[in-house]
Amino acid sequence: MKRKFWSTLAASTMLIGVLAGCSAGGGESTSGTETDSKGSDEAVTIKFHTHGNETSYNWEKTIAAFEEEFPKINVDLVILSEKGDTQEATQKLDLAAASGEQLDVLMFSDPASYAQRVALGMVAPIDEYIEKEGYELNEEYKVDTKINDSYYALPGKFNPWYVLLNKNHLDEAGLEVPADWTWDEYMEYAKKLTKDDHYGTYFHGPQGGGWMEFMKLALASEEDNTEFVKADGTSNFDSPLFKKTLEMREQMEKVDKSATPYTDIISQKLHYRNQFFGQDASMVLIGSWMNTELGGTDQFPLDFNVAVAPYPKNEEGDTGGFSPVTTDFMSVAANSEHKEEAYTFIRWYTTEGQVVQGKNVPSWNGVSEEDLDSIIDGILAGTATPEKVDKESLVNVLKGAKSSKIIPPVPYQAELYKVVNEEYEKLILGDQDIDATIKATQERAQEIIDNNK
Repeated sequence: MKRKFWSTLAASTMLIGVLAGCSAGGGESTSGTETDSKGSDEAVTIKFHTHGNETSYNWEKTIAAFEEEFPKINVDLVILSEKGDTQEATQKLDLAAASGEQLDVLMFSDPASYAQRVALGMVAPIDEYIEKEGYELNEEYKVDTKINDSYYALPGKFNPWYVLLNKNHLDEAGLEVPADWTWDEYMEYAKKLTKDDHYGTYFHGPQGGGWMEFMKLALASEEDNTEFVKADGTSNFDSPLFKKTLEMREQMEKVDKSATPYTDIISQKLHYRNQFFGQDASMVLIGSWMNTELGGTDQFPLDFNVAVAPYPKNEEGDTGGFSPVTTDFMSVAANSEHKEEAYTFIRWYTTEGQVVQGKNVPSWNGVSEEDLDSIIDGILAGTATPEKVDKESLVNVLKGAKSSKIIPPVPYQAELYKVVNEEYEKLILGDQDIDATIKATQERAQEIIDNNK
């Protein structure tokens, strides 16, 4: 992104403030303080509340680069959790909002936190700024942040799910690293990779009402309707893709015996890192937060070569690349008196700032291949043996991945997760078949939905 572009953007946001005041989400003007400061060309200080600590986000370098680009906007960083605990950070952010503290830029770590704060009126829509710049968010970024037909955030990092592969095991089985594949092919790979001393694949959930990504395998391969409750509030348990997920899990564990048994996962408290780095499973489906560990660490040294495959799609002719994705949702606070400056910061941070930061793969589609290579090189360089990672496969997967449409989480999500977990356990432990599992899940979920209307 060119310096000239950002200078123009900064100037235009100042002009917007002078002419129209600061929009408060519905077109109302705020007090004259901001307009006066802009008119007198004084610097503005915005507060940035984040869960990210310095180690993980390189804030000192990143913010210094922004302030050099925009000398009239100072960023006051508020780290809500020094250990990067997102739950602690969210609680402190809510307390800051309730106490009337200055809020300008807000960072959310997951769709639920983001959607809930939008619903609470804590976050301002940013459609007017996007329209003034004249870009389409879904073309500019890999992650869709739309809620109720409006945008309330720009996405920062891009952590899609992918498949970690033991390249040595693939070579021994005569298998290529998949660049594009289906769930049927994934199941075939799992069978061929299974040996006496290891399983073909490992699934880390569900467990205790969590890790529900492993109950949405086929659903998550789609562009829309990837959650248990659809955008209109109706149940999605009648989706054939939910049934397909159950069928795949049962087939791999019970028939093919290519997946680590669920009873072992629970009784032995297994973890995906141990299973993969200990070579107890050849393939592990997980999020790309693992990029920083792919080359091994002191705790989990790497004794084999690693490759990466994309999240499988459902049918051969489907558009590939869709997967669960985690990102940082960068938002403007609804009560901010410096919305234009706050937007200027989140726009810079989610584009050029991601490259400057150098800690994560950006959601921004405008990042050059050279910059992406440099970022990935930097990430892998922090591992113990980066030479054992098939960088080409990693780059190809990250370049081709994309997120599905966001469906705002429902308030009773935890109750639904508990139901899915319980009914799945009855299935996988042999207490009921798939049809009975779906029927019971649908009935129990519908009761929860009805009780929350």
